[in-house]
Amino acid sequence: MEYINAIGRRKSAVARVYVSEGTGKITINKKDLNDYFPSPILQYVVKQPLNLLNVADKYDVKVNLDGGGFTGQSQALRLAIARALVKINEEDKKALRAQGFLTRDSREVERKKPGRPKARARFQFSKR
Repeated sequence: MEYINAIGRRKSAVARVYVSEGTGKITINKKDLNDYFPSPILQYVVKQPLNLLNVADKYDVKVNLDGGGFTGQSQALRLAIARALVKINEEDKKALRAQGFLTRDSREVERKKPGRPKARARFQFSKR
């Protein structure tokens, strides 16, 4: 069985993906997709690249997901799946790129600065 692996990141979430020929089963951290992401919106986000290319039932996807929250994890997984599909078939790159599935969203949380309550917020100030 031939595995194609790829990695996707978003915020602090990291998705390592292993795609093989199969029946369309998506397993995340040894759980089914529907158990790991109960929200239908997040399930849709994960399946977007597969549905775009109409290959949702051709490949089995095994995922190792780590870090971040559920939204970041789902978007990291979408990027990883898209990258794996491009490794499998180079011609799919144009369609996936047009939908923005191959773009790494590099936005990260800005660090908290000393003397401030958050990254940019100041403590309340009043002249009395």
